[in-house]
Amino acid sequence: MIKQELQYKILVVGLGSMGKRRIRNIKALGYKNIYGFDIRVDRRGGDNDLKDVVIIDNVDEAIKTLNIEAIIISVPPDIHHFYINKAIDNNIHFFVEASVVDYGMDQIIDKLKSSKIIAAPSSTLYFHPAIQKIFTIIRNRELGTITNFIYQSGQYLPDWHSYEKVQEYYVSKKETGGAREIVPFELTWITKILGFPKQVAGIVKKTIDIDGAENIDDTYNALLNYNGFILNLSIDVVSRHATRKLLINGSEKQLVWNWDDNCIKIYDSKTEKWELWEYKINLAALGYNKNITEQMYMDELINFFEAIEGKKDFFNSMEYDHKILKLLYAIEKSSQESKFENFEN
Repeated sequence: MIKQELQYKILVVGLGSMGKRRIRNIKALGYKNIYGFDIRVDRRGGDNDLKDVVIIDNVDEAIKTLNIEAIIISVPPDIHHFYINKAIDNNIHFFVEASVVDYGMDQIIDKLKSSKIIAAPSSTLYFHPAIQKIFTIIRNRELGTITNFIYQSGQYLPDWHSYEKVQEYYVSKKETGGAREIVPFELTWITKILGFPKQVAGIVKKTIDIDGAENIDDTYNALLNYNGFILNLSIDVVSRHATRKLLINGSEKQLVWNWDDNCIKIYDSKTEKWELWEYKINLAALGYNKNITEQMYMDELINFFEAIEGKKDFFNSMEYDHKILKLLYAIEKSSQESKFENFEN
């Protein structure tokens, strides 16, 4: 456990699987003054994750009377804006889960310009040890000139929440569908490494029938043109085995990463040998894929609290998050109109 000298009063809004994960993370970091809220009464108790958490039934009253200093927003994406605005209007630092819709985003960004609070949109995968290593490799141009970046991220939607049906939560809705949500989740770290493309071409469609997911597209395929190279992106929620695979071709070396292997492989054309960079990850929480290490969720919260204390900038921003969503929308527009879409940087 990391002992924290500063004991913020922290409100976690949303006590579903992600909210409870954030509570576990906050506790593990040594914070104790934790409050929880969910509009669903059935989520407010009877769970070990909520032990020592003060459950409230009125967010506005809690903000007014408890001197809340940080809010963790873990509600469905289509109501993020509601609690973001509450945080900004009450001058409270906030961390918010990954976005997929941009409701009121322009107004939120405008309000933040005159505010000194920390606004921290999630960027979980950046904190995965393999991705941090890949970030360094690309930044140092160790592969030479990049020619192709090919990435697949696949999961099976009914596996996300084994304790409830797909139709019972937000991933079954068209605008917050599971596959649609994962696109910006992945693009946040990818664009931090590569930057933004000049053009995009996309194919978005429903490929199989999943009970409760009749209204969503389950597969997003996209080509992102960076002029000098191409990013081939494939994201789906129909893969029966949770998959993340990356192949980067460079003029000097080739990088291969499969998250099942806990190592990055690099082929050196000069030596004609493979180099291995192995890493260890902490155990995943009970019921989650073994590769979903809790450490990356904790690390981004550490980054959030460090930003509050002025020790380090937060990795992501609301402006950047909004730009990622515009890239998602460009992929969808390309699919709808069957043509390349220019993307303005």
